[in-house]
Amino acid sequence: MTNGIIQLPGADGQLRAYTPRTAPLAVSPGTALTSRTVFSAAHVVADPFADVSPDSPAAVDWDATLAFRRHLWSHGLGVAEAMDTAQRGMGLDWAGAAELIRRSAAEAKSVGGLIACGVGTDQLTDPATASLAEIRKAYEEQLALVEESGAQAILMASRALAAAATGPEDYLEIYGHLLRQAAEPVVLHWLGPMFDPALDGYWGSSDLDAATETFLAVIAAHPDKVDGIKVSLLDAQREIDIRRRLPQGVRCYTGDDFNYPELIAGDEKGFSHALLGIFDPLGPLAAEAVRVLDTGDVKGFRDLLDPTVELSRHLFQTPTRFYKTGVVFLAWLAGHQSHFTMVGGLQSARSLPHFARAYELADGLGLFPDPALAETRMKNLLSLYGVAQ
Repeated sequence: MTNGIIQLPGADGQLRAYTPRTAPLAVSPGTALTSRTVFSAAHVVADPFADVSPDSPAAVDWDATLAFRRHLWSHGLGVAEAMDTAQRGMGLDWAGAAELIRRSAAEAKSVGGLIACGVGTDQLTDPATASLAEIRKAYEEQLALVEESGAQAILMASRALAAAATGPEDYLEIYGHLLRQAAEPVVLHWLGPMFDPALDGYWGSSDLDAATETFLAVIAAHPDKVDGIKVSLLDAQREIDIRRRLPQGVRCYTGDDFNYPELIAGDEKGFSHALLGIFDPLGPLAAEAVRVLDTGDVKGFRDLLDPTVELSRHLFQTPTRFYKTGVVFLAWLAGHQSHFTMVGGLQSARSLPHFARAYELADGLGLFPDPALAETRMKNLLSLYGVAQ
């Protein structure tokens, strides 16, 4: 039962009283988005009854995982599948990712949903010692699977390539080869080390200016094979600078979970589309905001989306790579899954005060379709930690 007040622990170790909302933000499934192409990177739902350890292959609840994708599609969003939000490389191995791609791509066909899927090299058994030839072969295998599924390919950054490359020329060779053989234009994904420390020095340099030049050189050499780029560096000005240097017809999909409203809104010289992990919990609200932007109402768009940034910055606080824990936590509170369990046991990656603040911010935004359910589930979690209500 709910009583309208919940005791939440703060970072200072003290409890404070919070009064939850009684009604959600009024957002309904709507028409397709027109002014921006918007993908939500989507999480996977673990099977809570599987007898597995954190080192075991992921046990996925496929029904709940696909139901969440249908939820995103119903609001007009695209799904970016088998990305880091789906715990790719943090609990979900290539075998699990391949199955996820097959199932989600088939589901997308059945409902007419937009889908793009991550292509990487995570089937390599020892990424730290893989040769460039082995890395190229691994990319080719995954690219073939995604193309066979009928989904668009997202060429993700490779930990193995970051370890094996001796300079920019290795990136130019590997990506050039993959782009030449891609059947359709792909999305290039630059994931910064704040999301994955193993990707430090990607594109051949830890100097971001030098790395940017290599990244742009890859695109300039194959503009007809690059649909767009996803930049996840949490650096708004760098994204804008890159965006303004892209060849005609190559889109920028922001991956900046700190500055997305201003980047999507754009300026007189252009704008970013979106491929964001934060749009997993924000899906309905984000879609509504973009529909307002579709009418040319930039202020209305910002009025809806700007207030969500505090929640996003909270979920993506350092260590940023553990943002997935907050994403799944909010999916549980929102009723999209029946439990708060993650593949690899990653539900333990954030603290109770972190969860409490995430709940408070999300509830304040009206993100929970059933605020009473969210309150009850939050109290259940608090009780496990010994917080009496």
